[in-house]
Amino acid sequence: MADEAKPISPIKNLLAGGFGGMCLVFVGHPLDTVKVRLQTQPPSLPGQPPMYSGTFDCFRKTLFREGITGLYRGMAAPIIGVTPMFAVCFFGFGLGKKLQQKHPEDVLSYPQLFAAGMLSGVFTTGIMTPGERIKCLLQIQASSGENKYTGTLDCAKKLYQESGIRGIYKGTVLTLMRDVPASGMYFMTYEWLKNILTPEGITELRSHFAHVNELSVPRILVAGGVAGIFNWAVAIPPDVLKSRFQTAPPGKYPNGFRDVLRELIRDEGITSLYKGFNAVMIRAFPANAACFLGFEVAMKFLNWATPNL
Repeated sequence: MADEAKPISPIKNLLAGGFGGMCLVFVGHPLDTVKVRLQTQPPSLPGQPPMYSGTFDCFRKTLFREGITGLYRGMAAPIIGVTPMFAVCFFGFGLGKKLQQKHPEDVLSYPQLFAAGMLSGVFTTGIMTPGERIKCLLQIQASSGENKYTGTLDCAKKLYQESGIRGIYKGTVLTLMRDVPASGMYFMTYEWLKNILTPEGITELRSHFAHVNELSVPRILVAGGVAGIFNWAVAIPPDVLKSRFQTAPPGKYPNGFRDVLRELIRDEGITSLYKGFNAVMIRAFPANAACFLGFEVAMKFLNWATPNL
């Protein structure tokens, strides 16, 4: 018989989720910078080569021109946001599951887990949107030759001075369109793989918040990494639209994402919605594997160090 899941500790989830998120950002940010630069590069003029021919060309040019710090440009914004974001994310997922249970011992189906994951995407949008807006602006300014912002706080301050809170939260709808379905896929896939990989005899469906002592490090890495790939397979098209919209000059897209979508398809074709695909997929496995491993390790440590917290 499986062990009973321990009660959820908000403080432990805050700390473990924050640590997992920091692991994700540190491992994945270099390729996130490459992804954003590929997504936002201007169309090449007739007879002229594009600024970047692909993922590896962008990585090589950024590293050569700006050094390793260029690949980590704009990382402060997501780092600052990951602790509350992942705490809220895991809280939203837990709440979504609880709302669908008539009794605490009810086992949820995978569609129900998907719905719970979507709720977590709604919860995190308020934190994600300003962090993504600042991150994208800082990531592209070096490649465009501009130096309007000296860092994360300076960027936030200038955005607020120019457009108020609306300027900081530009792209909220597109962030929702990206994160709600993608988060559903993310958590459902992780739970599915976690149960497949759990040793025989301990196969009852468990809450993600229950400690997964039966899973080895390689199994956690596989489950987290594959969940990240499934997450981004859903998220890439709205993420391309979001990056374009958030880095565009004020007033360029008066009708929001519809104008961005229309312009992209007209000028660059339907494949433009998958710009940065290689960078995203190369990043997705190691970054999300690091996230879930960080979460599980931190949670086990907290359960050992402070069992009553």
